[in-house]
Amino acid sequence: MKKRSKKYTEAFSKIDKTKVYSKEEAVKLVKETSISKFDGTVEIAMRLNLDTKKADQQLRGAIALPKGTGKTVRVLVIAKGDNAKKAKAAGADYVGDVDMIEKIEKENWFEFDTMIATPDMMPLLGKIGRVLGPKGLMPNPKTGTVTVDVEKAIEEVKAGRVEYRTDSFGNIHGVIGKVSFKEEDLLENLDAFVKAILKVKPATVKGDYVKNISISSTMGPGIKIENNFDK
Repeated sequence: MKKRSKKYTEAFSKIDKTKVYSKEEAVKLVKETSISKFDGTVEIAMRLNLDTKKADQQLRGAIALPKGTGKTVRVLVIAKGDNAKKAKAAGADYVGDVDMIEKIEKENWFEFDTMIATPDMMPLLGKIGRVLGPKGLMPNPKTGTVTVDVEKAIEEVKAGRVEYRTDSFGNIHGVIGKVSFKEEDLLENLDAFVKAILKVKPATVKGDYVKNISISSTMGPGIKIENNFDK
């Protein structure tokens, strides 16, 4: 059996695994149980009552977190002409078209976190879809990363927009900030994330939509939260 560190054991001892906490209690605990030496990320996991074999129950989209993610996001924009100029002016870290696509394909270059593309560039991006897809970097209209309004897209991504999608079991995972965030800021981001998921509930879902919600810090324990966000 793997021996746990004293710090790890102490953190887990603060959590009652049989209890469902209020969101305020959970946010306080997630900060107290962070055991990483660096500023850990606070993540949310939502287990949903979804049948992902049905197309309308495969959720994908993006959420603008009011307090951001605490992470500096490197943005690559694939665009030409005026849209490329607008992207540079709006603060994109990298801008290009065929040259950037070839750089990814030939050099295996991935020094960016989010890719935004104009619709006219999508046929060219299709040739490296097999590379971008598995990494979750392929632009998609559902997440706002395929758009003619590159300025708005860049602004939202830099401000703290996070993407989400259901896995094969109907779970959604996301980031709601850093351990160093104030409790009220984490709560505001938590509210925004959960309410956004509640809004996209498929009409075909029968019974309870949300099975459970939990938050955790990097390497920290999961903390179950009461599902009363729609009240």
